[in-house]
Amino acid sequence: MISAVSCLSPSGLWRKPEEVLKSSVNQVIKPESNDKETEGAYESDLPEELCGSHLLQQSLKGYNDSPDVIIEAQFDDSDSEDGHGNTQNALVDGVKKLSVCVHEKGKEDAGAPVTKDENTFMSQDTRALPEKSLQRSAKVVYILEKKHSRAATGFLKLLADKNSELFRKYALFSPSDHRVPRIYVPLKDCPQDFVTRPKDYANTLFVCRIVDWKEDSNFALGQLAKSLGQAGEIEPETEGILTEYGVDFSDFSSEVLECLPQDLPWTIPPEEFSKRRDLRKDCVFTIDPSTARDLDDALSCKPVADGNFEVGVHIADVSYFVPEGSSLDKVAAERATSVYLVQKVVPMLPRLLCEELCSLNPMTDKLTFSVIWTLTPKGKILSEWFGQTVIRSCTKLSYEHAQSMIEGPTRKIPEEELPPVSPEHTSEEVHRAVLNLHHIAKELRQQRFVDGALRLDQLKLAFTLDHETGLPQGCHVYEYRDSNKLVEEFMLLANMAVARKIHCTFPERALLRRHPPPQTKMLNDLVEFCDQMGLPMDFSSAGALNKSLMETFGDDKYSLARKEVLTNMCSRPMQMALYFCSGVLQDQAQFRHYALNVPLYTHFTSPIRRFADVLVHRLLAATLAGHQGGLSSAQGSQAPSDPGQGHHAAQNPAKDGTHTAPASGPPTTLCPGYRELPDVEPDALQKQADHCNDRRMASKRVQELSTSLFFAILVKESGPLESEAMVMGVLSQAFDVLVLRYGVQKRIYCNALPLQSYRFQKVGKKPELTLVWEPEGAEQGPAQQVVGIFSLVEVVLRAEATALKYSAILKRPGTEGLLDWQDEQGGQDLAEEQD
Repeated sequence: MISAVSCLSPSGLWRKPEEVLKSSVNQVIKPESNDKETEGAYESDLPEELCGSHLLQQSLKGYNDSPDVIIEAQFDDSDSEDGHGNTQNALVDGVKKLSVCVHEKGKEDAGAPVTKDENTFMSQDTRALPEKSLQRSAKVVYILEKKHSRAATGFLKLLADKNSELFRKYALFSPSDHRVPRIYVPLKDCPQDFVTRPKDYANTLFVCRIVDWKEDSNFALGQLAKSLGQAGEIEPETEGILTEYGVDFSDFSSEVLECLPQDLPWTIPPEEFSKRRDLRKDCVFTIDPSTARDLDDALSCKPVADGNFEVGVHIADVSYFVPEGSSLDKVAAERATSVYLVQKVVPMLPRLLCEELCSLNPMTDKLTFSVIWTLTPKGKILSEWFGQTVIRSCTKLSYEHAQSMIEGPTRKIPEEELPPVSPEHTSEEVHRAVLNLHHIAKELRQQRFVDGALRLDQLKLAFTLDHETGLPQGCHVYEYRDSNKLVEEFMLLANMAVARKIHCTFPERALLRRHPPPQTKMLNDLVEFCDQMGLPMDFSSAGALNKSLMETFGDDKYSLARKEVLTNMCSRPMQMALYFCSGVLQDQAQFRHYALNVPLYTHFTSPIRRFADVLVHRLLAATLAGHQGGLSSAQGSQAPSDPGQGHHAAQNPAKDGTHTAPASGPPTTLCPGYRELPDVEPDALQKQADHCNDRRMASKRVQELSTSLFFAILVKESGPLESEAMVMGVLSQAFDVLVLRYGVQKRIYCNALPLQSYRFQKVGKKPELTLVWEPEGAEQGPAQQVVGIFSLVEVVLRAEATALKYSAILKRPGTEGLLDWQDEQGGQDLAEEQD
């Protein structure tokens, strides 16, 4: 399907559709709880208060960010019969109006309501206006590719005008997501008694799909797809979220399941051992969340000569079981990622693979891809080896187990406190390996930040669920500890090593991952905000920003809270990291990963749950086979001194940190499931990369919504909840807070508080609200409270009558009895508090 997309560049010139698609898409990315190789910085929306007085303010139900292009969305994808249409005419005739919205500085105080008459006008010559004051806008003239599911969850209502013709034919579907238009649905799709008993369905959640949206109508046309159940209940709400974001949660078809080994229990074929390095006698183990069942990665560490260490990262060889072009391959490529909800996982692959055949379960022989380094105690790489291997994990450690080993380096941990260890190894041996990995990881981490990496940690909730009802019993902010950091460092090291390897061999066909620099306009707004607040922040580079965050704030409670708020703000100009094919981007400077501050990066370490990693495994397998195919001048593979296929890098890494390969040796035989060359052109690989990006973004959004769902239910079931909060922004009649104990952001409205009056003003450049509280008793006078950015306040989260809605109420100053929010970061549950 070919189409035209229109947009004005800053100079007012028309731009090509492909240029618009590459440059004007703003997406949102945040931390994912199952990512071990966290990439450091995340994108979000910029709040109004952060923008000061120079950004156009949006309505409460509108967008909270200031995108480069404001798009008037239309779902009309009609075209000519040949599928092309007259795109040139569409480009000219389809654009009826292009407006430039300008917020005039100085007309009103920051945060004051903005009216259209005062701040919007039509400009014939935008070049006369300063670039900073322009709000570029455009009109969508054609849908190039349908990516949205066209599905929405919401509620059915009767039309207001009972005498209209529409009333006799349609009901009104009101989506829960206000970005989706209201939809007319035929009454024949509705329950039979809906017209006579509409109140019976007032709390019933439905799924509706848009089928048409006329250009001259504010309402779309749709079909009612399904009744989910009662709003506010976990399963109906979860199914609605998955449906809206196009997550395939259906059972795998028989055709797909037939691709799996049929003779169970499956064992590794004897001939496979001759093709792989046998590591089954090594002390290899996994470190994962205690509830994890899909174990992608394992670690090993043993001392070698001269006080150095041989460290291995061993990743499940998923592609062995997913032959390219098979039905299983096609389904995995379409799903692209596992989706992690609070209460369950929607897997990318059948559970037989995720939890048994591929999962690196202890005391079982498993096929793996390994990267093995010789490292000094300071983390300097002396050599590295890539190859297909067989491992036998000796134990399954949780992060808690590993943390107890790190915190008690000389303590002999009782066997009952640890998981079973295979007879060939001892818990003491595992303990020593964990400690050695921890010491090396600390050195690697320190050097990464010296080299200019950035990490923006944000508060993340973990829940305790009732085993019988599935309802949340309590929650706490997840604590990121040394055991997490240990695993993260070696996953990052492996991903960077594999990125260099596949790009060296296949410079035109490598699947890599880049992270663009922050959005300039939003970053400039943040710089101005910090200047206004007197914060000495350096935004010149990722490393400078990380250093500022580390050095600007102290360790007291107030400083830590300010750091939390500013970290949240700094994440908002960040763009999302993207998969891409190296042959599509001409400028290698665009390959860089901003947050990690490295030239090349990819995803290799989680093939059970990310299809991008499966593609990278196939590339690495072709690299190890030594098949260059004229694609690269890089050296091929050389069989290692160890048995099995593999590749040694040079003993002396290049100064830039890359590793050159020794002279080419004879090609080795590839294992089943792999092709000798990547059977895909750069453009086709880029299309796969784009799909992985889309599904990853959808997965992250679904995870966020799942967390929000469970927290809203917790507030309803266990609330009201109290916490300290810090003010993030001040408007004329409201202010935004970060609730420190739970990591949620809420807006508090002055007219919802028992106030005698409130007054907004600017003290210098800093916005403030002065609140005058009603007296609590006849003998007391009114209490006055000044609220400014970084004010520490106390709030109560209270459920509202509407399902899944809760509000934050400011506590009257002087009210005592709150728990310290920092006490909760150790993991104490609400259920324990209430006992």
